[in-house]
Amino acid sequence: MSIRRLPEHLVNRIAAGEVVERPASALKELVENAIDAGASRVSVSLSRGGLSRIEVVDDGCGMTPADMVLALERHATSKLPDSLVGDEGSIDSVATLGFRGEALPSIASVARLAIESRVRGADGWRRVVDNGLLAAEGPAALPPGTRVLVEDLFERVPARRKFMRSPRAEYAACLDAVRRLAMARPDIGFSVEHDGRRVLAAPVPEERPARVAALTDRDLVENSVAVDLVRDSVVLGGVASLPTYHRGVADHQYLFVNGRPVKDRLLIGAIRGAYAEMLPRDRHAVVALFLDLPSSEVDVNVHPAKTEVRFRDPAAIRGLVVSGLRRALDQAGHRVVRQPVADIADLWQREAPPAEPTAMAPNFDYSAPAMVAERRPTFFAPPPAARAEPAMAAPSHAGDFPLGVARGQVARTYVVAEAEDGLILVDQHAAHERLVLERMRAALAGGRVASQALLIPEVVELDEPACDRLEARAGELADYGLEIERFGARAVLVRATPALLGQADPAGLLRDLADEIAAYDEALSLRERLDRIAGTMACHGSVRAGRVLSVPEMNALLREMEATPHSGQCNHGRPTWIKLAHADIEKLFGRR
Repeated sequence: MSIRRLPEHLVNRIAAGEVVERPASALKELVENAIDAGASRVSVSLSRGGLSRIEVVDDGCGMTPADMVLALERHATSKLPDSLVGDEGSIDSVATLGFRGEALPSIASVARLAIESRVRGADGWRRVVDNGLLAAEGPAALPPGTRVLVEDLFERVPARRKFMRSPRAEYAACLDAVRRLAMARPDIGFSVEHDGRRVLAAPVPEERPARVAALTDRDLVENSVAVDLVRDSVVLGGVASLPTYHRGVADHQYLFVNGRPVKDRLLIGAIRGAYAEMLPRDRHAVVALFLDLPSSEVDVNVHPAKTEVRFRDPAAIRGLVVSGLRRALDQAGHRVVRQPVADIADLWQREAPPAEPTAMAPNFDYSAPAMVAERRPTFFAPPPAARAEPAMAAPSHAGDFPLGVARGQVARTYVVAEAEDGLILVDQHAAHERLVLERMRAALAGGRVASQALLIPEVVELDEPACDRLEARAGELADYGLEIERFGARAVLVRATPALLGQADPAGLLRDLADEIAAYDEALSLRERLDRIAGTMACHGSVRAGRVLSVPEMNALLREMEATPHSGQCNHGRPTWIKLAHADIEKLFGRR
């Protein structure tokens, strides 16, 4: 076979496969161009998640007709100064977001691209390229700046078009791309419209912490610490959530290097290391970190998408990030997440329930071990009533039960039980989490999980992509007893919650479910998705560490564990109980 040159249009389409993976990547390139052009305001308009239409308008420096022609040629750019273009030039000193000169020709080769631009003091010009071929050009009337319109992306490339996700998913990716760029540049105003509706507005000027909170979660302002560390010529800034304010997936970690949004494994690992031993497993901090360092210390030319970087001294960068985060968290002292708490006065004034065991722990049965497996007691623990409880008769002999009988509670977290051959320690939250999950699975196998209607439906505000994800899975959630419906663009109405969860927190539950669906929805089967939904609900419905339990409640927990499969580990793989045999205790005291 002979070697031959590829046609120019085919070269552009191959390049487009690296630069333009989906509408979000095309939008990211266009917005970066607007930022590099010195724009003070950037307006984005989308249709069908960017699959049908992407429009970016800026008030930057604009382009002349001659510049517009060059901009649509591969490897032609205005972002490298003359000193870097010569034979001795280097791209180590690049200060702009773009520099490769591939984005516009790549997009134009797989879509219909129209560019209108005007330099201040000159007339505007318009140029249209349809899938690599010049379709039209001529004068255009517009204010100074540039307007770029991309239509029917990958319409004539069916091999790529069929791999596009749903319009909702593509829209969520586009919104995330603009959100990250808006965080990086609080000095620029951003707006996004989708199908004629305004979905994002970032005014200018705006302080960085306020913009980050506005683009992520308004509660982050009160539940975060400022990160500020300078070491040599490297500056680390941003905001980081308190350890008690966390999310189910790591999608809420925003990382920037010299103003460029990146997804770097080194930085993600540093965040995980800084929060080590402070976060529950499978939970992730919410952070927005801005790392500024000399351009000679970082390589941004790793991948055409420019989302990966390489550091000259990665160990020093990792140490800087860990130190900066830990110092900020240490200064937070005893702060925890600010949440509405129950009316303490109501708890003190509540009438004490009758002394009978059945009134203190409803649905519990202590009469005989054989009845435990038949009835599967339900563990609903009442809140502490801030009073002394009446003494009760001791349960049966410890030898009657594999997990023994409860003798007390340590640190309001661990149940201490005495078995015939040793001492049992139970993590009450981890254990109950598994019990709730298995109850939900059993109920679903019989049809669906029973729901508890809310007297007053609760409105939960989330960002629009999260609402879209929950709305798309409303049927599956209803099978688990969670009945929701859309309530506007950025809110979901909760009408009922699973009865097994008791007094659940609908807002926290929906937020975590939306995160789970975003991270795992496309990659998992229906059964796996349902299991993850059940696991998230079980975590919210289980008794928390720090909850004071009565002896009957502790014994009810132990009995149900004995009758429940897989109760030896929680939903996240952690052990729910450990045993210290008599021989082990004797060794600790030197008796053996």
